[in-house]
Amino acid sequence: MALLDDNDNQTLTGTIRRLPEGLVNRIAAGEVIERPASAIKELVENSIDAGATRIDVVMREGGRTLMTVTDNGYGMSKNELILSIERHATSKLPDDNLTRINTLGFRGEALPSIASVSRMEISSRSVNKEDAWKISIEGGLTAKPVPAAIKLGTKVEIRDLFYATPARLKFLKTVRTEFNLTAEVIRKLAMANPQIAFTLGDGDRTNIRLNVAQGDFLKTKLARLTDVMGQEFESNALAIHSEREGFVLTGFIGLPTMNRRTSSHQFLFIDGRPVRDKLLYGSVRGAYSDFVAYDRHPIVALFLETPAGAVDVNVHPAKTEVRFQEPGLVRGLIVGSLKSALAEAGHRASTTVSTAALGALNKSMNNPSPRQTSQYTSRDIFKLPPNAKYLKTNFYEYQKPSETASLANTNGLMSSDEFDPNTGVIDDLAHFPLGAAKTQLHSTYIVSQNKTGIIITDQHAAHERIVYEKMKNALMNGGIKRQILLIPEVVELEASKLTRLLEQQIDFSKFGFIIEEFGSGALIVREVPSLIGEADIQTLIKDLADDLEEIGSTTILEDKLGHICGTLACYGSVRAGRSLNIEEMNALLREMENTPHSGQCNHGRPTYVELNLTDVERLFGRR
Repeated sequence: MALLDDNDNQTLTGTIRRLPEGLVNRIAAGEVIERPASAIKELVENSIDAGATRIDVVMREGGRTLMTVTDNGYGMSKNELILSIERHATSKLPDDNLTRINTLGFRGEALPSIASVSRMEISSRSVNKEDAWKISIEGGLTAKPVPAAIKLGTKVEIRDLFYATPARLKFLKTVRTEFNLTAEVIRKLAMANPQIAFTLGDGDRTNIRLNVAQGDFLKTKLARLTDVMGQEFESNALAIHSEREGFVLTGFIGLPTMNRRTSSHQFLFIDGRPVRDKLLYGSVRGAYSDFVAYDRHPIVALFLETPAGAVDVNVHPAKTEVRFQEPGLVRGLIVGSLKSALAEAGHRASTTVSTAALGALNKSMNNPSPRQTSQYTSRDIFKLPPNAKYLKTNFYEYQKPSETASLANTNGLMSSDEFDPNTGVIDDLAHFPLGAAKTQLHSTYIVSQNKTGIIITDQHAAHERIVYEKMKNALMNGGIKRQILLIPEVVELEASKLTRLLEQQIDFSKFGFIIEEFGSGALIVREVPSLIGEADIQTLIKDLADDLEEIGSTTILEDKLGHICGTLACYGSVRAGRSLNIEEMNALLREMENTPHSGQCNHGRPTYVELNLTDVERLFGRR
């Protein structure tokens, strides 16, 4: 093999040349340091890797003019200080094995990249040295180290970020936005490190102050998460701790009824590093698929510890993307652990909606107006049902023998005479968790009374969960029972949707549907699930066709059990607007107590709200 000599190299440099070190660092800075928050992230990660127990961050003008990060970590000696600003110099890789990375940083790019686009000073004192040193870098040019006065640890001061690349300054947002983005970085790193105290301020005041949490592992985690995410999360959090083949999953997840419009409240960490990974987000969605609507997102904080070599973090300069060697194992661990925790939660639902209910009542009392209509929807006033043991009352025992098994005729309820409120029978039911039914509001909400207060139940949402769980159980035990339509229903569909439905004929039979092609552009429905009774078959079939289009025809229908059952349960449930008598209302309440996850429907909406008697008395000034 012929080698290039120096003359050949000089000839080639006319078109291809080595870039100057300063330019290389500025190019690298474009990948690693996108904005002030990126610089702070790199510096704080260095402090964490240095064993700091306190990290203080200051930003002025959103990081444009000044940023400082001060820690009490191991610090650096004079020689280490000089090496720290050289590209690809690091203390975090003892060998060349990238599969055993136990630190947040490892490339040795951060400091030289930041220094190339700013004016930087680093002061440090090593744990093994009595003297401290300071080094200054401006636009990539390094001055000689000089003695400094600093306690144990390191202080990095950055001035005039991006002065060497002014074009980047044009892309920065407002001072408030840049500060908030940095605050988000600090919060995420703090969530993963409850053993470290953090502060963030602008030099005049401290905006974030997070003290070291005390207690055992889970207690310190929850305490730090509460500091960051709020007391509301602590009140509605379920603990997670699972292990599988070297992977350890810990953290806390919110109850299904505590959900948001976006996934921004899902905090996911791998080996202490905050990440945004599609596999992890998809696993969380899969675990909550029975409880939360597709356009809603649960609140979670999960920490995954991985065995050596199981994950590649060297995928993206920001290290927010990863690749798993066994993604199926990771997904199974997350989905299984979260589903188990949700199942153990029983009937719990979030406490947040009761607060909204009381807030709505307080507001209307403080601002009375005879013509005022409430600005609060039913979604705003649902809350935690009490913890209840599964009771043995069967909702379906209240059906008349002469009636069919169809829920369309009775929706699982009996049309009987009203109870006499003076008999005392109703009051005997007050010891049940959901209490004794007293009345119905607007043919939609059941008002009941238990020993501690009053409960308002959304009859459609509650019965939807009951039907949903019965369908799931039936599918797991041989399939859903069918009923033959006296007059088969012909449904016309677009060609593409018709094809998708007919391709899934066998799977649809397990859900209780017998469908056949019926000429051009139509199908005929001969049998339907007994649980949905005389629902609007035309609309139901069209909705199922839309579901198939959304989830994809290549997906096995049984893998989307929750999606399909949710649609069927909605059609098979007691509708809002249907009047119920007292016996029917009590039957529904008893069946709810006997149904898992009855605190919310399968769309994630709470099914009922409890108002404690003490809170009601406060509203009227009795307490």
